[in-house]
Amino acid sequence: MAKSAEVKLAIFGRAGVGKSAIVVRFLTKRFIWEYDPTLESTYRHQATIDDEVVSMEILDTAGQEDTIQREGHMRWGEGFVLVYDITDRGSFEEVLPLKNVLDEVKKPKNLTLILVGNKADLDHSRQVSTEEGEKLATELACAFYECSACTGEGNITEVFYELCREVRRRRMVQGKTRRRSSTTHVKQAINKMLTKISS
Repeated sequence: MAKSAEVKLAIFGRAGVGKSAIVVRFLTKRFIWEYDPTLESTYRHQATIDDEVVSMEILDTAGQEDTIQREGHMRWGEGFVLVYDITDRGSFEEVLPLKNVLDEVKKPKNLTLILVGNKADLDHSRQVSTEEGEKLATELACAFYECSACTGEGNITEVFYELCREVRRRRMVQGKTRRRSSTTHVKQAINKMLTKISS
């Protein structure tokens, strides 16, 4: 059997936005009403995406880490889900500063991330419009989903699958540039040798 591609995904957002609920909904298709918001968990999940087996390692951060812990999580991850709660404007306003920290930690690499507005079932308490979410995603240059971990509306599975696709696309592009640069070095070395021989 072919070896599966491994992808490390990390989920960030303010405590209480439903990060754990999103992960659990994705993994089990269920909603858990109660869990400890201070817990940080790592899950492993295997899925077939576009005919290829992908092993995901998903880090569900607590949202209450200190700076050193959080930066460690950011260095570990390859793909990121940034979650806010559509009924909590403060959680939405924390997304951009979080993205800026990610940029700082991951540079010079480009970020692979997806923006998710959770709790779409609570439309009557909405503080952040869908348009605002879309606009922020455009600024962040990433895909945007609104969903509800509670009811399962919105395609939560697609969030994780799309992020895996993006991580793998990014790897292929980086692999090609790396290969190209090493070929260039070899050519330059050969040219230098030839110049020495002929001189």
